[in-house]
Amino acid sequence: MAHIPQVKIPATYMRGGTSKGVFFNVSDLPERCQVAGEARDKLLLRVIGSPDPYGKQTDGMGGATSSTSKTVILSKTEKEDHDVDYLFGQVAIDKAFVDWSGNCGNLTAAVGSFAIYSGLVDRDRVPDNGVATVRIWQANIEKTIIAKVPMINGEVQETGDFELDGVTFPAAEVPVEFIAPVDPSEAMFPTGNLVDELHVPGVATLNATMINAGIPTIFLNADELGYTGTELQDDINSSSEILERFELIRAHGAMKMGLIDSLEQAKTRQHTPKIAFVAPAKPYVASSGKSIDTNDIDVNVRALSMGKLHHAMMGTAAVAIGTAAAIPGTLVNIAAGGGDRQAVTFGHPSGTLKVGAKASCIDGRWQVDKAIMSRSARILMEGWVRVPGDSF
Repeated sequence: MAHIPQVKIPATYMRGGTSKGVFFNVSDLPERCQVAGEARDKLLLRVIGSPDPYGKQTDGMGGATSSTSKTVILSKTEKEDHDVDYLFGQVAIDKAFVDWSGNCGNLTAAVGSFAIYSGLVDRDRVPDNGVATVRIWQANIEKTIIAKVPMINGEVQETGDFELDGVTFPAAEVPVEFIAPVDPSEAMFPTGNLVDELHVPGVATLNATMINAGIPTIFLNADELGYTGTELQDDINSSSEILERFELIRAHGAMKMGLIDSLEQAKTRQHTPKIAFVAPAKPYVASSGKSIDTNDIDVNVRALSMGKLHHAMMGTAAVAIGTAAAIPGTLVNIAAGGGDRQAVTFGHPSGTLKVGAKASCIDGRWQVDKAIMSRSARILMEGWVRVPGDSF
């Protein structure tokens, strides 16, 4: 029996923040995969190794976690005052779908580097030494992001001494600015309230701050769920019952935010909204063994991604945290001690992260100019990925 041979496609495997993903230049993809559709989704699923009923992604580039089951497609932009278009695909592990509904803030830190390496940024905008300002158009959510990429002797500087909790080794710092993460014409709070009562049949009626900044996010109080806010992954992910409860809450929150029309639709929209729970600062020992003291943080936050507690914090969720913390009266702001603030340091399972955001209320509507955080990124491998020619 004859079998169609594998095809090889230029690709780069990169770490960005606390995530990893396979990066492509759109022009390197097979022609039928250069546009949105079934062929492109099937290609990316096969690259990552999904769907995998074993949940391991052994036959692909994925790492069997939401943080490592990711793909990025970049292209030269036609948008004025931008350098590159960035499209993010979150690949499900055990299901055959790619979620295009949101951004990955962690991998954003790698977009600038990849764009420079790939020649997608005009050479006259890239200094031999100093910092290259890469203007990114995030195509999933139609927002502008600025990555400050360090350069040395005409090359992207990837090594350095910047430490990021959740990443084992230090690297070069890449500041990332999320510009106007909420457009003034959009509702930052889809329900119109800073805090809502979210009724979830069979669970409880919970206080919730539902915000659309960085990525749609549902914030809950840890104590209302029976938690302290200092939980690590195994405390949540080891119980299918707990995970099912969070997914039910997430689905009802998505309905209340107007993101889906029926609870059933939540199954095909796993990437957004995110769900997180907050608590006042408390000491704990991070997953690395690092002790986090009360004085090290303003608030504890734990967030779930693709149905599991995240090992650190999604970059886009960090934008939501920073934005909500800057707005008096949200659950995040209250847990952080209340009042006006332009930055917050929060504890997550792997350690701490600081994010800055400046919010203002104009004509009764909250808006934020930008949110800022630092990440790091580096190329792990470059060359080609190979997939069976009949898989897409």
